[in-house]
Amino acid sequence: MEYGKGSTSNIVDSRQSAAADPKNSPQPVRRIAHLDMDSYFASVELLKYPDLKGEPVVVGGRSEHQPQQMPDGSRRYARLRDYVGRGVVTTSTYEARALGVFSGMPMMKCAKLAPDAILLAADFNLYRHYSRLFKAAVATVAPHIQNRGIDEIYIDLSHEVGETRELAQRVKNAVVEATGLSCSICVAPNRLLAKIGSDLEKPNGLTILSADDVPTRIWPLAASKINGIGPKAAEILRVLGITTVEELAAADAGLLQEHFGRSYSAWLLEAAHGIDHSEVVMHSEPKSMSRESTFETDLHPRLDRLALGEVFTNLCVRVSEDLVRKHYVGKTVGIKLRFQGFHTVTRDITLPEATNDPVLIRRAASECLKRVTLDKRIRLLGVKMSSLTKVDEAGEPRPQQADLFDFS
Repeated sequence: MEYGKGSTSNIVDSRQSAAADPKNSPQPVRRIAHLDMDSYFASVELLKYPDLKGEPVVVGGRSEHQPQQMPDGSRRYARLRDYVGRGVVTTSTYEARALGVFSGMPMMKCAKLAPDAILLAADFNLYRHYSRLFKAAVATVAPHIQNRGIDEIYIDLSHEVGETRELAQRVKNAVVEATGLSCSICVAPNRLLAKIGSDLEKPNGLTILSADDVPTRIWPLAASKINGIGPKAAEILRVLGITTVEELAAADAGLLQEHFGRSYSAWLLEAAHGIDHSEVVMHSEPKSMSRESTFETDLHPRLDRLALGEVFTNLCVRVSEDLVRKHYVGKTVGIKLRFQGFHTVTRDITLPEATNDPVLIRRAASECLKRVTLDKRIRLLGVKMSSLTKVDEAGEPRPQQADLFDFS
């Protein structure tokens, strides 16, 4: 198949025609929605603290940054300038983003950009609660849902009765009624376009895209807006003089294959033309479960041995609890260590039998640790369980007392 600028006839096949109502159609037209909650963590926090609405708010602080209740009933909030450490922003309100503060940025850097922004500690239990609420609400309108994380889902509307925009609005209304939170949604012929489109009219957006919209609404975007083009691929494209989706759509297939290989280069061209055949999958099995901890200050393998041991044991117990709660066992235990200078090493070991027992996980993780040279301060420590198997009933994890970090 040849691709090039203006070749809109190649954008979609018969299964990916423009989103339309499925009335009187022998085969339902694909209507795939992507729903993304707006500034999710920060929006949930504003439900607790409605007086902060309209303020620049940054989520990512620690427990000591919880608001203080004053005798007169008011609250005293921490400010971003109060933060000391090397954590990163979990999320921020749109007012904070206007000041240059975005998720994933170092908190200390953001403190220089917006020192007076309100700083809140993250409350993941509450975020998970509202995540369950909004997904259950969506299911009352359209049950064919693919979970993509705590704050986003794909929805297959192809078999639902109703006009596309009306269906999307019903979904949005259900989310607001159940949670008080807003979301942005895009309905398109496929998942790829729906994912891009849900970000076009944020916040509280409702976008309908068809194949005919690709040249006008998708091509002007940065190539990195395509889900699946990461920073490394985007940088290679930039070196090749390709920065927009339109330039990618017009790129020479041979040039792309030379730099990306046959499979990924073919996907790049299809994606740039809005083509995506992937399905909305209601259930998928996890490949691994992991927990990790980044330290505020680098810990010394010998001098901070007790603290490291407590964290190490806690990570193993938490992985075990995740496995038990979700009814899985695993055979491969792995660890991750990040040292000063961001040098990262991983080690893993495969057990004779699958388990979710924290004692066995801790023992295997310790064996992995013995294969690492511990001569530098440690910045991050993680534990992972893979080679997972679903089980009908899993035994309760047995909490293990924190012991010393085994460096022998």
